[in-house]
Amino acid sequence: MTENSNANSANNLDEIAKEKKKWEETTVKKSLERVPERKRSFKTLSDLEVKPLYTPNDIKDLSYLRDLGFPGEYPYTRGAQPTSYRAKFWTMRQFAGLGNADETNKRFKYLIENGQTGLSVAFHLPTIYGYESCSPMSAGEVGKEGVAIDTLSDMETLFDGIDLGKISTSMTINGPASILFCMYLATGEKKGVPMAKLTGTIQNDIFKEYQAQKSYIFPPEPSVRLIVDTIEYCTKNVPRWNTISISGYHIREAGSTAVQELAFTLGNGLAYVEAGIKRGLNVDDFAPRLSFFFNAHNNFFEEVAKYRAARRIWAKHMKNDYNAKDPRSLRLRFHTQTAGVSLTAQEPYNNIIRVTLQALASVMGGTQSLHTNSFDEALALPSEDAVRMALRTQQIIAHESGVADVIDPLAGSYFVESLTNKMEEETERYFDKIKEMGKGSMLEGTFVGIKNNFYQREIANASYQFQQELEAKEQVQVGVNKFKFSGEEGLQPEILKISEEVGEQQVKDLEKLKQSRDEEKAQQCLAKVKEIAQTKENLIPYILDAVKAYCSVGEIIGILKSVFGVYKEESIF
Repeated sequence: MTENSNANSANNLDEIAKEKKKWEETTVKKSLERVPERKRSFKTLSDLEVKPLYTPNDIKDLSYLRDLGFPGEYPYTRGAQPTSYRAKFWTMRQFAGLGNADETNKRFKYLIENGQTGLSVAFHLPTIYGYESCSPMSAGEVGKEGVAIDTLSDMETLFDGIDLGKISTSMTINGPASILFCMYLATGEKKGVPMAKLTGTIQNDIFKEYQAQKSYIFPPEPSVRLIVDTIEYCTKNVPRWNTISISGYHIREAGSTAVQELAFTLGNGLAYVEAGIKRGLNVDDFAPRLSFFFNAHNNFFEEVAKYRAARRIWAKHMKNDYNAKDPRSLRLRFHTQTAGVSLTAQEPYNNIIRVTLQALASVMGGTQSLHTNSFDEALALPSEDAVRMALRTQQIIAHESGVADVIDPLAGSYFVESLTNKMEEETERYFDKIKEMGKGSMLEGTFVGIKNNFYQREIANASYQFQQELEAKEQVQVGVNKFKFSGEEGLQPEILKISEEVGEQQVKDLEKLKQSRDEEKAQQCLAKVKEIAQTKENLIPYILDAVKAYCSVGEIIGILKSVFGVYKEESIF
């Protein structure tokens, strides 16, 4: 056997297997007699076995052209873009929202001044759930975990002095997504930026709300109707806008494994594709503007494999199941956020290291956009110092580490390729279960799985298992269940606090706006939204009219509730 022999020839693989066995029985055996392996089970966070060593035999069926290909080409395993970060770094998009629109506007400008290249809006809980700031349900929550946005007036303040024609904006909103999107369109119009030039993403993914995050409002079917309305409207009028960010992030934050995050997220994405086709849309007209949002957790190689598998799985199913022909429909693009659930309140400065490793995995996995969490987020909304440090983490990775110089640098690793294959295999098993529930349909299977608590139960079981492992110290959290620091000095940074006066002022401003607006016009617009909601006509133009009449998020949601109803989940406990 010469050195130039085919590395994947049967004879060579047999010889490698033979030599590996010899190595295990001699070299390894002697080593273990002197120094035994650590007493733990070696596995990923998805409970996938990690072998001590990987060889060509672990990827003997891998075909380079079929399974990997080249970056920017089917099946996109090696990257969505041909030149990756050699041409352009990922978008550095720090999530921000605090207090009122004016305070968040100042934070946006601070981040832009420090080199951020994209905006990402965090809304406060009342807006997320569709309540006005003056609602009794909003008491004590106004501006506390995001920015308070009630009307178009707030949105105008939020982006005051920011050129929406030059910066991309992402908005993390779901149940009321169509309303906040319309507010952004109206704000752009007032600034002289036509819809066709606006760029950004609206999260708009309701399936994961029922499955994990629980900030739903309406039942699943009318919620999906609103999503498809948005997709249809943007396809015709806002061509550069990503109409939905199909989000695994929140599924992972709820306690899922990496495999569950991958399977449920891509399954939800395929369900939305079916919903669009069912509406009568051509798949290649809307699929290029679907985007994804993944978590970046602690197990470095599992996360890299997850992103690589995601691209390949999406490309295969879009091509084979939905007959997509436009390469952009097959190309999965995604944003990543480091794992909030991994951050600890104990020794919070340790979170800087966690976030750095998670961000590095995101970059080496080929993300298009990245948010790095601030080290103090387990304690409060991030301070300016903390959010600057988070942004600097990305900038140092981009400009000082060299990892962005090579496209898909871990490709060809026996371990990484084997793990990528395993992630794909496990995802396909979940797909089979979902399709079985839907009698062949991913969309119907998703509806069924939500209503019978399939997803909720799977995530809850994974979360429970992980918690048991933490308590048994099978999983280590440094500074929490091992290597605890007994001192206090220097451990707790100063944290950001939102004054109650913010909420009081927000309520006063909302009441003042309602008194000054054209009330007759506002009521007419609300009545029209109610009328159209009872038909199959696209709601977006009518919501846009209501927004321009300064109707509030809470008022429009209230009208839609009267038609669609509200969703109540049956508990699984």
